[in-house]
Amino acid sequence: MTHTIEADAIALRFGRVDALTDVSFATGGDGITVVLGPNGAGKSTLFACALGLLRPDRGRLSVLGLDPIADHDALCDRVGYVPSTPDAPAWMTAREYFRFLAPHYSRWNDGVVRRMVERYEVPLDRAIGALSRGEGAKVMLIGALAHEPECVLLDEPFSGLDPVVRRDLLRAFLDEFEASGRSALIATHDLEVAARLADRVLVLARGKVEAFGSTDEVLGQDDPARIPRGLYELLERVA
Repeated sequence: MTHTIEADAIALRFGRVDALTDVSFATGGDGITVVLGPNGAGKSTLFACALGLLRPDRGRLSVLGLDPIADHDALCDRVGYVPSTPDAPAWMTAREYFRFLAPHYSRWNDGVVRRMVERYEVPLDRAIGALSRGEGAKVMLIGALAHEPECVLLDEPFSGLDPVVRRDLLRAFLDEFEASGRSALIATHDLEVAARLADRVLVLARGKVEAFGSTDEVLGQDDPARIPRGLYELLERVA
């Protein structure tokens, strides 16, 4: 079986703080893995390692069979990333941002940009810093999907959004994701969103894996109405 992301006992320390400790898991070739855990659990550190922005002190990590550090350029061409807040220069317009990104990806598809901009009503000629939180999130999502990546990493993409905007962004992501067969790793604090998205759940606490598997395996039941409450109880236990 081909794993999208495979971690084997990775560990990373910042000074005296263990950010990750013997983290091991392997996601399948498709579907959505939701990463849950309290603040400081190591979620963002794990994402940074998967993107090749941080190097684990020990252990082995591969994404799409590539080493995030040694194969960084090749990996970036195959992975999309949506940060929790827009990381594009505030003075750039969305149109300028997409033009800036395009030369960096061998599979950049302007058709994807045009279709998503029109469908989700994204203003192209307003500075990103002047966009609403939801509009900025849509710009980041389009930028992450326009090169048709095999894997998408989303770090708290739905945080701070009002319910209507969150619903629209979630629908936009699912529309694009379900038609593609790609895989995703998503960190979120929203347990309703997690319950709707997750094919698998990875629970981190204090830099360690507390649980990993399907929602049925992790919670011991598969009642859709029960899943959000079950996740909440699980997070309370590991906090």
